[in-house]
Amino acid sequence: MSKLNLEKLTVKELRQLQRDAAKAIAGYEDRKRAEAIAELEAVAQKHGYKLSDLVSGKKATKTASPAKYRHPENPAMTWTGRGRQPNWIKEGLAAGKSLGDFAI
Repeated sequence: MSKLNLEKLTVKELRQLQRDAAKAIAGYEDRKRAEAIAELEAVAQKHGYKLSDLVSGKKATKTASPAKYRHPENPAMTWTGRGRQPNWIKEGLAAGKSLGDFAI
């Protein structure tokens, strides 16, 4: 690569050099990205997959458990029976009710 004396260039020439450098950098990054994708596709094919199948972002979705318990006064408040008990369940149990009293 030739040594360029930036001190002797005009502002217009420096700005053109800057634009040219930005284009060269973008082109280099695009080539490297294409090479990386080609390598990944080859590895995926070696294992019997398509790269798009492996990186589609589709993950196994978890299905929400159905609600098993409902608040007696506010039917919008439900609990699946998993995880921490909501306060309204705790309060009801402390008041002498059973989980069966809240069952849907």
